Amino acid sequence: MHADLRRPHRNYSIRQLCLEFKCTPRALRFYEDKGLLSPAREGLNRVYNYKDRARLQLILQGKRVGLSLAEIGEILDLYEVDDGGAQQAAKSLRKFQERIVALEHQKVDIDEQIERLQRGCADMERRLEATRPDLLPRAADYDHTMRRQLDGAEH
Repeated sequence: MHADLRRPHRNYSIRQLCLEFKCTPRALRFYEDKGLLSPAREGLNRVYNYKDRARLQLILQGKRVGLSLAEIGEILDLYEVDDGGAQQAAKSLRKFQERIVALEHQKVDIDEQIERLQRGCADMERRLEATRPDLLPRAADYDHTMRRQLDGAEH
């Protein structure tokens, strides 16, 4: 009975959840189709309870940190295990640590790409300075003009 006091048996409409979590009804139906949410029905209307709301919150948090829906589903499957959330926390921890490693690798790749682009820009600026300094201050205008000319030549 104490657990019932902590978890109010409030119901939510699809509209209420969409407004609260800034998502679309289509997204909620998609999560339902994927088996991540299982709202009750009242006629043709979906009725979400506090557990559905908590699951949606976990789905959206998982997406924000880059987890796949399959990974989120693995974590959600442990939601009902009666161990105070320990297995779910352990699975989440492993998935989060994996995401951190993946994001750190992406960060290294992004930093390398930025550095490569910056070197390329510096090289082009030096070439323009040596050959056509009149184009350097208006490089964006020049690029726009060339694209327009190329588009016109192709049509």
